[in-house]
Amino acid sequence: MDQAAPRFHALLGSIEGTEAGLEGVGYVANRRAATALYLAHHLRKPILVEGPAGVGKTELAKSAAAWLGLPLVRMQCYEGLDESKALYEWKYGKQLLYTQILKDKLGAALGEEPGLDAALEKLHGFGDLFFSERFLEPRPLLRALREPGGAVLLVDEVDKADQEFEAFLLEILADYQVSVPEIGTVRAAVPPLVVLTSNSTRDLGDALKRRCLHLHIGLPDAKLEGRILAARVPGIEASLRRQVVRFVQELRTLDLRKLPSVSETIDWARTVVLLHARELDPEMVRGTLNVLLKFEADIEAAEVRLGDLLRAARREAEIRPAAR
Repeated sequence: MDQAAPRFHALLGSIEGTEAGLEGVGYVANRRAATALYLAHHLRKPILVEGPAGVGKTELAKSAAAWLGLPLVRMQCYEGLDESKALYEWKYGKQLLYTQILKDKLGAALGEEPGLDAALEKLHGFGDLFFSERFLEPRPLLRALREPGGAVLLVDEVDKADQEFEAFLLEILADYQVSVPEIGTVRAAVPPLVVLTSNSTRDLGDALKRRCLHLHIGLPDAKLEGRILAARVPGIEASLRRQVVRFVQELRTLDLRKLPSVSETIDWARTVVLLHARELDPEMVRGTLNVLLKFEADIEAAEVRLGDLLRAARREAEIRPAAR
């Protein structure tokens, strides 16, 4: 067991404790998410979190880092991402600067050697110096492996990277180590807790999926969304919170180009609080629909049904008791 394990074993001692710990830093996780995080630590396996944008995939990694007191190392994936941007690269500018500074001294040192072979041998020694630790620029993957007390490694939107990079990533996650030819093998003293997110823009390889625990986070039901708002927008009154949740839940039943996500529900709840609203009224809702909906056609479709949506929201506030 590594040196950092006792503290993390205590924090991640149970699924219930994991769920409570995440909620303590503002992330309301369902049972499946808490279970995935618990197992990821104890089984030393990455979590592959899939689902639509804005449902809390990235926030899961951020919240886990905040709760566990670990540094968050984030790698944003994109098409064309390669080893030099993800793992390490050399500080070529610094190498060039040092070469210019030492140019005269190199010439003098080499000139003292009796023959070409001896001069080349000495030059080879200078080459080793320029490809040493002081000239190494670690990128996210290497930084996460080298964190002495562990880290949360967030590989965000892995589906945007190329399949070649996916294979490279799988190789590192297999043993939590990597070889840097000029320096040697770097092994994680404490393997990072790895969270990969995907919006499913392409199918990921079977090998990567086998290596990971799978977690799907979808749009929440009314009960969970209410809990999320209570945690993330503590200033909202219970009656107004229920109206906001019911309005958004009903809005998602419409044929929209993009359904409002949890993050947009949170933004809208903060908006109505900022506007000192005590209930949802047509004028305020019309003026703020652009916070929830990102396409003009969706806003127009919602406005046509606005009366029905508001009536459903108000009935929810009248029927249900205040949520705690």
